[in-house]
Amino acid sequence: MAEKNLESKFERHIKDVTFKILRYSGEGDSTKFEEFKVPVIGGMTVLEGLIYIKENLDSTLSWRASCRMGICGSCGMFINNFPMLACQTQIMDLKSDVIEIKPMPNYPIIKDLVPNLDKLIEKHKSIKPYTLRKEGTPEEIEGEFCQSVEELERYEEFTFCIKCGICLAACPTVATAEEFLGPQALTQAYRYSVDTRDQGYEERKEVVDNPLGVFRCHFAGSCSEACPKGVDPALAIQLLKKTIVKDSVFGKKLENNAKVLPITQENPKKKENIKPAPPKSVE
Repeated sequence: MAEKNLESKFERHIKDVTFKILRYSGEGDSTKFEEFKVPVIGGMTVLEGLIYIKENLDSTLSWRASCRMGICGSCGMFINNFPMLACQTQIMDLKSDVIEIKPMPNYPIIKDLVPNLDKLIEKHKSIKPYTLRKEGTPEEIEGEFCQSVEELERYEEFTFCIKCGICLAACPTVATAEEFLGPQALTQAYRYSVDTRDQGYEERKEVVDNPLGVFRCHFAGSCSEACPKGVDPALAIQLLKKTIVKDSVFGKKLENNAKVLPITQENPKKKENIKPAPPKSVE
């Protein structure tokens, strides 16, 4: 009776789809597939299917998710043998009555569909993904950086990365060389190095110009194909290679020095009804 009442809520019920999910207890046990039947309605995503399973069929199923709108990057999974975000993958778009879901490859598994992303974070951190200035931090500079539209376009596409880790899951080089920096970190290394407000190219070059850095990339292009935000890591990596070669062979170092526009008003008026910025969480 409870199941009938539950199904009655699905007014736009289209069909039933089988979710074939790889399970792992996280206690040294072997992996195994389990199948669940999910009633699908119009517009239903893979993440919503997983939520249905957890709420109604098996409360022990584990995965990561947060925003449900393709922004946080938490719900990266291997769906029908391709890395995707579960929240922006609609079930009907997969055109299959069986959806096979596994945790993202090239990462250790913590439990079920939850990968260990420590390596992703460590690699991202290693390239110093923030604006570096020789004369101090950007916050210490009185004024505003001046940057043209053309200078912004050099790196803007690569700012859309949400750190979901899908590009590393798709990368065949990461699969064979675990310590390879990978497309995410290399893309961000290029993004910050060509930003005219940044002066940290030399520091990042020491991190990326080594046997496990940018030149380890085989240019398979899988990272760009899989990126759910349309970022092109393969392009960024090739541009980073070009920058380093120019520097090493021709001595054309990347020198950024965005002009700083001074504040012309001693006490600029603030618009009304605008709340002050929250205090820094980290000093």
